[in-house]
Amino acid sequence: MARATPARIARLAVLLLPTVLVVAAVAVTTSIAFAVQERSIRESTGERVSEVATSLASLAQVRQVLSAVDGDADIPAATAELQPLASLIEQAAGVDYVVIADERGIRVTHPTPEKRGGRVSTDHSEAIAGRAYLGTETGTLGPTLRAKVPVFGPEDRAVIGALSVGILESRISAEHAESSGRILPWAIGALVLGTLASSAIAAAVGRRFRRLEEREREGAELRRTAAALQEQAHEFSTRLHVVHGLVSHGDAAAALDYIGGLTEVTAEEPGEVWHEQPLLRATLDALRAELGAHGARLEAAVAGTAPVDEDVLLVLANLCRNAGEAGAGLVRCTLEERDGRIFGTVEDDGPGIPAADAARLFARGGTTKPAAAGAVGGRGIGLDLVRRTVAGRGGAVELDRSPLGGARFRFDLEVRA
Repeated sequence: MARATPARIARLAVLLLPTVLVVAAVAVTTSIAFAVQERSIRESTGERVSEVATSLASLAQVRQVLSAVDGDADIPAATAELQPLASLIEQAAGVDYVVIADERGIRVTHPTPEKRGGRVSTDHSEAIAGRAYLGTETGTLGPTLRAKVPVFGPEDRAVIGALSVGILESRISAEHAESSGRILPWAIGALVLGTLASSAIAAAVGRRFRRLEEREREGAELRRTAAALQEQAHEFSTRLHVVHGLVSHGDAAAALDYIGGLTEVTAEEPGEVWHEQPLLRATLDALRAELGAHGARLEAAVAGTAPVDEDVLLVLANLCRNAGEAGAGLVRCTLEERDGRIFGTVEDDGPGIPAADAARLFARGGTTKPAAAGAVGGRGIGLDLVRRTVAGRGGAVELDRSPLGGARFRFDLEVRA
């Protein structure tokens, strides 16, 4: 399980941020929409009960009947005349009650017959004082949003009663729930689309993070390889100075003993002596020793008189070394100079290279060999170096199947002037 480092936590936070923002935005927007919807419903309901109450209170019939009420004895007659009107208004306007009361607060009309002739259950002093009221109160039917307005006499001189029109809060809540139900699918759709979009953004950002991490790892690997090569070069330079000092003072035997102590040296095969190519001969001796350590045998054949330079030896050594490390038992190399170019072949009897790996083999880091335990630096640098060296000399390197059963590398490059 990966350790939760600050960098991983920061990356995870960045990846989750778009989704969190989408969810928060949709939640806030939906909450605002619900609040606006509820306020709109309450405002429209308040306007409706106020308009109904004001219109009914201004009717001449209501004003004349209330002006004729002079005591409890007149209430039944007023109820008989005004209750049908109140019931009709309740049905037509969609309100829950219309209550008309005299100036004493005695009900003339009410949806419940038993309540007619009784005193109103809520304060009606505002209306009796000539002022309209709009708000929520709890009456005989339950909590209602109600409008109370004064009823003036026929000549608009004095307040002779109050008129109250209301709608139950439960109906307002039910209407709000129904409206919210119509909004909710849109909110869910926005959440789903936003989440998908944010996930796509997070995936793109995640891919960018992974590419950056891969580049960072590659850079670190190259730095470790460079440091290891620098250490090896420094050590090799010191040993070269020692060999040079011994040879320059005529201590050839001591130089050979020193070299033999550093690495196992395999002598040349009988009859294989190229006095014109001492550097090539020494390189092949070194390769025989190195491949021998892997249990492989080197066969070499050289034709032509052009001197073999360090580029040719670099390509030859890397390809032979690669074959030995890949598990070959026999490595065969040839060099030939003709028409101003050097042609070389390195083939082996090893396991070969799968076609799927051939395309990436010459890229930096490309290799079919497992990483050695404890090794410093990356793998697959040699073949990349081969490709760049050959290309720099106007040549090319090709890979195919060897008659020996393994891989065969063929290369050519210009003879250096």
